[in-house]
Amino acid sequence: MRSESSGASRRLVLTGAAALALAGCKPKPKAADPAAMPVKGGPQTIAEAVAGDWRLPADRARDPWRHPVETLTWWGLKPGMTVVEFWPGAGWYTDIIAPFLEATGGKLYEADLEPSGPAATQVIQAYAAKLAAKPKLYGKVEITAFGPTSGPVAPDGSADLVLFLRNLHNWMAAGIADKAFKAAFAALKPGGVLGIEEHRAAPGQVQDVLAASGYVQQAYAIQLAKEAGFILAGASAINANPKDTKDHPFGVWTLPPTRLSAPRGQPPKPGFDHAKYEAIGESDRMTLKLVKPK
Repeated sequence: MRSESSGASRRLVLTGAAALALAGCKPKPKAADPAAMPVKGGPQTIAEAVAGDWRLPADRARDPWRHPVETLTWWGLKPGMTVVEFWPGAGWYTDIIAPFLEATGGKLYEADLEPSGPAATQVIQAYAAKLAAKPKLYGKVEITAFGPTSGPVAPDGSADLVLFLRNLHNWMAAGIADKAFKAAFAALKPGGVLGIEEHRAAPGQVQDVLAASGYVQQAYAIQLAKEAGFILAGASAINANPKDTKDHPFGVWTLPPTRLSAPRGQPPKPGFDHAKYEAIGESDRMTLKLVKPK
């Protein structure tokens, strides 16, 4: 501003200084209140994230089976949370959770596979490349690891929500299911939630500890969680499918979206009739909410 000698100019300078002083005296929003945090461009609700045009058409086509809005809402996902997802795979749920948390001031840890060979390395690299390709969309996702020799998946007591998304059977096959529950318990804050989505075996049967069919007894999953210190807060039918007979020739992978026509690792069987399994749709799944005691 040019130097002026008029009283009006001095009054203008004083008024500006007073406004700045008053602005500095305004109470700041509490950092612990996610709703008071400044938001960025991007999805402000779970529904907006699910409707995002960045999601692949093939992923969106599975929404009627996986019910992401209802499932994440039931688990309690909210703006500004710290979330840990175990073994994200190609990132089906990452495409929903990461943009939502980036837009609302949250934090996402992705506990990916532990490097153990070429196949695992390929999955890890593909997932990292996916996030790196759209940094503004996904934000600063922190990739950690979970496996037989891995360390913490996130800082102890930092997470509001931890997610096991159709992977418990894999950890049972690898002998690391107990470790997964312990790692989740350590990462969660007191009162934090562990959300589980898993293929549900028919009740009343003896659980195959290796879960070779891909199906897990709901009671068995709950028992594993309780042994790690969790309290069961609820079980939902959001992802139930009563058409699933759970007796398929190639396990749960006979059903969509995998659609196996031969044992895993073998070439597809020509002429295999998928019609019966297409009519069933995706698997019957348990949806559990467990809490770390306060």
